[in-house]
Amino acid sequence: MRKLTVDVRPGEYVIARLDPAVPVPSPLLDPGAAFVSVTRTERELSVVCSAAAAPEGVVAESGWRLLTVRGPLEFTLTGIMAALAGELAAAGVSLFAVSTYDTDHLLVKDADLSRAVTALRSAGHDVHEG
Repeated sequence: MRKLTVDVRPGEYVIARLDPAVPVPSPLLDPGAAFVSVTRTERELSVVCSAAAAPEGVVAESGWRLLTVRGPLEFTLTGIMAALAGELAAAGVSLFAVSTYDTDHLLVKDADLSRAVTALRSAGHDVHEG
């Protein structure tokens, strides 16, 4: 596996579940917002966003930290997420993964952040804490 550069983004993030029939809350569509990921299926609307932007009154899991692989990553690259997930799993760190056009993002619980950073660095990756 090649050496990756991973940035630990500041702040707390939440992963929320909304009813699939509701529109995406407008504050999440603000181009000035921090990292936001919205995925709709026939059964749910899942949102990953900063804790400050989290919709109120929804099912949400808080206390996540965001790690972003510096990209862009070529679509032909293989094993990026598998390698990172494997390294974190070996360290006992669970994750929530999100991929975008340019790169991959991992969310880990704040309580596991130190172990995650140590595991990624031990595997030879360059991790920058912001």
